[in-house]
Amino acid sequence: MLTRKQHQLLLFINERIQKTGVSPSFDEMKDALQLASKSGVHRLITALEERGFIRRLAHRARALEVLKLPESAATSAAPPARGGNVVRPDFSRTSRDDSSQMTEISILGRIAAGTPIEAIQHETDRLMLPPDLVGGGGEHFALEIQGDSMIDAGIHDGDIAVIRRCDVANTGDIVVALVDDQEATLKRLRKKGGSIALEAANPAYETRIFGPDRVKVQGKLVGLIRRYH
Repeated sequence: MLTRKQHQLLLFINERIQKTGVSPSFDEMKDALQLASKSGVHRLITALEERGFIRRLAHRARALEVLKLPESAATSAAPPARGGNVVRPDFSRTSRDDSSQMTEISILGRIAAGTPIEAIQHETDRLMLPPDLVGGGGEHFALEIQGDSMIDAGIHDGDIAVIRRCDVANTGDIVVALVDDQEATLKRLRKKGGSIALEAANPAYETRIFGPDRVKVQGKLVGLIRRYH
């Protein structure tokens, strides 16, 4: 499964190679996808390489080879240099009627499933999901998991967590919690008297306990996406 930006970059590289015989430069890719820096291009290329869509040719500058394209590429155009419509890759072998019901949500960067990191970031990409993953209504967003503190709950480093936005949760729910308005983390919430416990699902990590005014629930985990390499 490719994110929108990965899909756009793959099509852009393929189109440029078909037209000129040479893959685009990192600056050209950065401008085409409207990224803030070339580090974002590096991450996208690495992701495409890990998934078997491209490979880097050794000892040659600007040398990328496209190995395969998503099924939807036959009917999708490469992204324009500025703006344009969202490319909607076909993530499953569903009918067109089914795919029209896909829901687009924002990926808001990474979140720690270990030691808390900085608060939820701005949108880094967008993702198309089937109705089953965003059922029940409400606003949803996605976060990439970083760390292994929730591994015993089946949540691994690199997974994409689908979150339903809410500000209340029940004991036992896995939530995105904002601590002291500064740190965001994914943990199981436990209410203990007047305190809030953020509980890991890995014995290597301690449960952290806070006063109720220090923890704000940002959303509840409703789905998980795992990429296999």
